[in-house]
Amino acid sequence: MKTVVSPASFAPHAHLGPPPGAALAHHFRDYLFWYALAAMGGGWLLGILGASQAKAWGPALATIMNIVVFLMIFPMMIGLNLALVPKVFKQPRPLLLSLFYNFVLTPVIAYFLAQGMSGSPELALGFYLVMLIPGSSMAVGYTGMAGGSLEIATVAQASGFLVAPLALPFFLHYIGKSYDIAVPLGTLATSIVTVLILPMFAGYLMRRWMVGRYGPKTVERAKPVLGLVTLLTMLVLIGMIFFAKGALLAHNWRSLLPLVAATIVFMVLILAIMTWLDRRLGLNYAEHMAVAFVSSGKNNATAIAIAVSVTAFSPLVAIPAATLPLFQVVFLIGYLRMADWLRRYFDSTRRPGPEPLTIARP
Repeated sequence: MKTVVSPASFAPHAHLGPPPGAALAHHFRDYLFWYALAAMGGGWLLGILGASQAKAWGPALATIMNIVVFLMIFPMMIGLNLALVPKVFKQPRPLLLSLFYNFVLTPVIAYFLAQGMSGSPELALGFYLVMLIPGSSMAVGYTGMAGGSLEIATVAQASGFLVAPLALPFFLHYIGKSYDIAVPLGTLATSIVTVLILPMFAGYLMRRWMVGRYGPKTVERAKPVLGLVTLLTMLVLIGMIFFAKGALLAHNWRSLLPLVAATIVFMVLILAIMTWLDRRLGLNYAEHMAVAFVSSGKNNATAIAIAVSVTAFSPLVAIPAATLPLFQVVFLIGYLRMADWLRRYFDSTRRPGPEPLTIARP
C-alpha cells in the first residue's frame, strides 16, 4: 500500500534535524499493540502471583496511579493547540460531523452494545466511559500518514476535548442508572476538572511559555517526546490496573469476552457508517480521513485517568480503556491500509465545492 505523508506537516523544520525522541516515539507507536499486550499480560501475571501484596498495597497504588495520571495527561495537553479551534468555523461541516459521530452516534451504539454485555456492570460502565472520550493520541498521526487534513484532525481533536467534560456526567449518570450503579456526579465532576480541565489549562500555559521563550518551533519539535511520555505512562498505568485486579480477573476471565466482542463490533460499525455517510454528504477524501480517525479512535489514556481518579469507581471500570488499545491499533492501521481504495471511493463522487480547510501553522 502506498500512503501519502505530507512533508510540510511531518518535517516542517527538517534543517534542524529529526526532533529529539522521534525515532523512539515512532517505535512505540508502531508496536503499541505488543507493548500494550505485554503491559496487560505482565500486570495480570504479577497480580495473580502477588494477590496478597496487591491487596495490601491498594492505598499506595492508588496514590501512585494518580501521579502517573498527571504525567500521562499533561504532556498531551501541551501539544494541544486550542488557538486553531475558532478558525475551523470557516468550513464547519467536518467538525460538526465529528461532533455528531462522537457525541450522538457513538453514545447510541455504545449504549446498545453495553446493554448486550453480560457479566460485570462495572466493565459495561467502563466500556461506555471510554467510548465517550474521542481523539486517540495517534489520530493526527494516522491522518497525516493517510494524506488526510491535519488541520481538521487537530481542530476536531481539540473540540472533542472541550465537549467531553460537558457530555461525560450526563451520559454516565444515565448509563449508571441502567446498571444500578451510582455515578457520583460531584466526584465525577471533580475528577474531570482534575484530569482534563486543570491539565488542559496548565498545558496551555506551558505551551505559551515555550513558544514565548523558545519560539513556535519548540512545541512542534517537542511533540515526539511529549507523545512518548504519554505512551509510556499509559503502559505503566495499564500494567498497574491489571496488577491491582489480576486475581479477580483470573477468576472471572469470561467476563472479558463480551467486552472484546462489543469493542470489535463498535469499531466495525463506526468505520463503516462514517465511510458511507461522509461520502453521501460530500466530504472529500482528506476531510473524511481526518474525521474518521478522530471519531473512531478513543483517548484511552484520558479514560483510564478518569476511571482511576473517581474513588467511587471499582478498578474494573478502567479495564475496558486498558484493553481497547489492542483492538483500536489493529482496526485503525487496517483502515490506514485501505487508503488507496478509500481515495478512489471518495474521488469517484467528488462534487465541485470549496477546497479543504487550510490553517497556517503557528
